Amino acid sequence: MNRRKQAIVTCSVLGVMGVVLALFGILLSVGTSVVIAQDEPPSNDDSFCVVCHTSTTQETYTLEDGTSVSVAVDLEVLAASVHGTSNPDGALACADCHGENKFPHDDPPAAGIREYRINQSNACISCHEEQSQNLADDVHYTALADGNLRAATCVDCHGAHNITPPDEPRSKISTTCGTCHKIIFDQYESSVHGEALFEGDPNVPTCIDCHGVHSIQHPTTALFRNRSPELCATCHADEDMMRQYDISTNVFDSYLTDFHGETVALFAQQDPNVASNKAVCYDCHGVHDIARADAENSHVIRENLLDTCQGCHPGATADFPASWVGHFPPTLESHPFLFVVNTFYQILLPVVLGGFAFLVLTDIYRRIRNARKQG
Repeated sequence: MNRRKQAIVTCSVLGVMGVVLALFGILLSVGTSVVIAQDEPPSNDDSFCVVCHTSTTQETYTLEDGTSVSVAVDLEVLAASVHGTSNPDGALACADCHGENKFPHDDPPAAGIREYRINQSNACISCHEEQSQNLADDVHYTALADGNLRAATCVDCHGAHNITPPDEPRSKISTTCGTCHKIIFDQYESSVHGEALFEGDPNVPTCIDCHGVHSIQHPTTALFRNRSPELCATCHADEDMMRQYDISTNVFDSYLTDFHGETVALFAQQDPNVASNKAVCYDCHGVHDIARADAENSHVIRENLLDTCQGCHPGATADFPASWVGHFPPTLESHPFLFVVNTFYQILLPVVLGGFAFLVLTDIYRRIRNARKQG
């Protein structure tokens, strides 16, 4: 009987030990598989990256200055971006931008968040070669090269994992620039161009129409100033476009025929890098705060015109702007005396010149006729 009890106890102990060993074996095999998975290098398959980089992760990455950066990536936002799976031309994998040898993450951390953004912008160059070449003399890139870490980079303007077409909607272009240039953007937003842009007008200029995209030049140079009338002429000399807004292209043509425009055009043709002190379009109409010519806050409305002229002519009196007829030809209603004088000369000059031409031709005819008779 005792031997039977001992046998039962022995079997029970052996059974428990078997179960324990079995469980230990299972745990050991699981642990081994996890270790092997961690040692495997990442492939172009993003499934390896999203194990850690999901929108729900609480993991952070600590930079050299102690700043903690979240490693979470919203996969839905990434998929909807121009580089995501919604792109019909094909999506980019994580390794295409971050490199295939980024795992394990044992590279020295960036000095700070700004340095990290700048470094990540370098990844854009491998695909966008043409745009990167245009940055050679760009005002943002040169400032960055001179040590100004606040200058805009690719990531600052286009985003990172949430990149979408920069002109959808078109107003997004100027809104992006306003992220850094807040004061200027506020002026532009309330201007005649800005108001029309945010109402959906497809023709009015955005920031890049005047300043460029990846080759932005400094707007305070003599070159930019001398060529600014040509910039305005892009729209204001286009008869088809101006007809839609009932604006005469004579606005630009008349500028080129007056003293200001002729001088600036001469400077631009001879050496555009030599500064001219003659007024260009934005000296009179404003830069980013351009208003309708008949608006109360317009720089060129009659009530404000004297202040505008005194910007260059400090000694100007009320008679100074009153003597200017504007960009439009005088009419019998607006300037009757000047209209009559102009009309008189428009008739007189052709008659006088035509009369002289007639006398010269008849004299030549008479001389030829007399020569033939004598011959």
